[in-house]
Amino acid sequence: MRRSWVGRLVAYGAAMLVAAGLAAVPSTAHAELENPRQDFLRASQAGLFLHWGERTAPAHTDCAAWENDVTKGSWSADYWVNEAKKLHTQYIVLATFHSRLGYARPWPSAIPGSCHTKRDFLGELIAATKKAGMKTILYMTNDPQWHNEGLPSGKDWLDSKAFSSYAGHTVDLTSANGFGEFSYDNFFEVMDRYPDLGGFWIDNDSQYWLDHNLYEQIRAKRPNYTLSNNNEDTPIMDMVSNEQKTGMTPSYDYPQAVWTAAPRLVEADYKLPDSGSWWYTGTDSTVDTRLNVGRYIANSGSSIKSLMDETAMVNGKFPSHQLDYNNFLNGYLDQIWGSINGTEGGGYLYGGLQPGFWNDGAQGVTTISKTDPNLQFVHAITKPSGSTLKLRDNGYRVTKVTNFRTGAAVGFTQGNGYLTLTGISSWDPYDTVFQVNTNGRTGVYPAATYTMSATASASGHAASAAADGDYLTYWDNKKTLPVSLTYDLGSAKRVQYLGINQREDSVSYARSSTEQSARVKGYKVFVSTNGTDWGNPVTSGTMPSHRGVQFIDLPASTSRYVKLEIDSTWAASSDSTHYKLLRIDDSWIGSDYVGATTPPPAGNRYEAESGTCQGTVDANHAGYSGAGFCNTTNTTGSYAEWTGVQADTTGNATLKFHYANGTTTNRPAALTVNGVAAGSLSFPPTTNWDTWADATVTVPVTSGANTVRLTSTDAGGTANLDYLELTR
Repeated sequence: MRRSWVGRLVAYGAAMLVAAGLAAVPSTAHAELENPRQDFLRASQAGLFLHWGERTAPAHTDCAAWENDVTKGSWSADYWVNEAKKLHTQYIVLATFHSRLGYARPWPSAIPGSCHTKRDFLGELIAATKKAGMKTILYMTNDPQWHNEGLPSGKDWLDSKAFSSYAGHTVDLTSANGFGEFSYDNFFEVMDRYPDLGGFWIDNDSQYWLDHNLYEQIRAKRPNYTLSNNNEDTPIMDMVSNEQKTGMTPSYDYPQAVWTAAPRLVEADYKLPDSGSWWYTGTDSTVDTRLNVGRYIANSGSSIKSLMDETAMVNGKFPSHQLDYNNFLNGYLDQIWGSINGTEGGGYLYGGLQPGFWNDGAQGVTTISKTDPNLQFVHAITKPSGSTLKLRDNGYRVTKVTNFRTGAAVGFTQGNGYLTLTGISSWDPYDTVFQVNTNGRTGVYPAATYTMSATASASGHAASAAADGDYLTYWDNKKTLPVSLTYDLGSAKRVQYLGINQREDSVSYARSSTEQSARVKGYKVFVSTNGTDWGNPVTSGTMPSHRGVQFIDLPASTSRYVKLEIDSTWAASSDSTHYKLLRIDDSWIGSDYVGATTPPPAGNRYEAESGTCQGTVDANHAGYSGAGFCNTTNTTGSYAEWTGVQADTTGNATLKFHYANGTTTNRPAALTVNGVAAGSLSFPPTTNWDTWADATVTVPVTSGANTVRLTSTDAGGTANLDYLELTR
């Protein structure tokens, strides 16, 4: 019995079971944000998209002749797999049953209607990817409109007569419904034959498929298959592919034009060749290395999968410019793979440092380890004009920064909500990667401590979801502006800043310059001790239309209630879907900045890791105080600095430096207090690096905050410095 008639019987049987009050076949499609079948996609960074068929140059109009030339050209599935590995992809999407490539099916088929091969190219590719630990995904289309493109008058890629004979009734394959029936049958033929297929990549939708419960039947028959959809956010699909757009600034920041909000699995679908069709047309187009490396990194830093299209020739081989790029990217990604693989995009749903537009023209993304939230990476795709990189630290206490490629220590400071990397003299032309080790977040109130309310909320998306620490939930303003979110901290507490993660909601088509994403634009912030008397806003402004976590800094105060009033959003009125829409995944209130001056503990002790360490903050030797110690760079001029060292009165005070020196020689350092030279100190050996001693000196200080710096006068740097204490 033909599969399409089986589909009709299934639908009929479902109706009868429902009428009888019995269990039915799979019900209406619903979105599943997380499912084990998606694991390989969620673990992937990229895929290789291959448009390859009868119209691949040199174009063929005879199916057998095309297959013969493919085989004579030594087509090999292993070749595609090896090239995919160079691109560090984890899956291959094969688009041969494509509306503008002749509707060829690269597998032996019992279903007449379009070209099908005798050789099982699809089966060979599935076996090759499986052997390599990868997946093959098959492209399927709903579109018959190109049924005679590229053919002489009166010719057609689709054979309605043959399929009608097979179906037992008249079917016009050039109609949407007729082609839907034809493609529907092909889905089942593929499922029956290829249990190891990864899934289907579906170009748009078909009413015939929906009427016959195609997706529900795929779920029931092959629950391990994933479903990806092009340019439609169909609920049952596992992943949504956002087809190539241009016009972003910077050009590589493709995620600016992605219209599907995480945590939905999202794919960015783009061509590597600079020009030409999605399939090979006989030209060896160049590949813009900077653009495409930038896209790969920006997508990885946004938890978006890069589906890269390469244009294979009839024999399956790639033209020289694409081969050159594959070879380059292979070696390039090998150097930084640990900063991309096994990570999520930082500064979005999964925590991490802030991505986006940084200082002095710099732009880039951050990534955060899936298994260790204290391991993060900063990817400077566009370098700053100077030697300093500055980005928001999002409350993470940084202990060490290194150049990921070389392992060399990078100087850094933290204060006022920012992490500042200094003394950077060398930048990679495509992606300078810094490894950032942290020791948790500080100064951020836990989600459980807030009680939330809003002046408007959409059903099922209450204000509480805007600060619950759960990326699967979000608050929706019900397209109401102005609108307010109020945070009740339960008691009066210190308030310093707001952090906000918004959903990515933009148009699905090529947007105009005025059509921005639905993000906060104009805002005001109020504080109150009783939740009734608000007074004037403590701050107001315009939030930038940028992706990633955004911050609103507040004049430090002690308040129980904080109210964020949103007066406008960036989405244009021409975008009726998103105009006035606002969806916030999560937000939080910061009590203090990392590195901000705080009252010293008893004994006036100031930990070295809380100051500025031109080197690294380490914790690999026993006996230190606090979270670690300062290990300055092994060079003359490296330093450690403490700010905010408090003295009650002006006059002389004793400074005690707790240190370790595991070498056999003294490591002297010059001392300055408030920028004035105050002599030098000796730091003699302490037997080993786990043995600590004190070096003291009496110097003049001023009443209030003082700045103390030790600068190495030895090529080995300073001793390891644990803390400073000031006494009278």
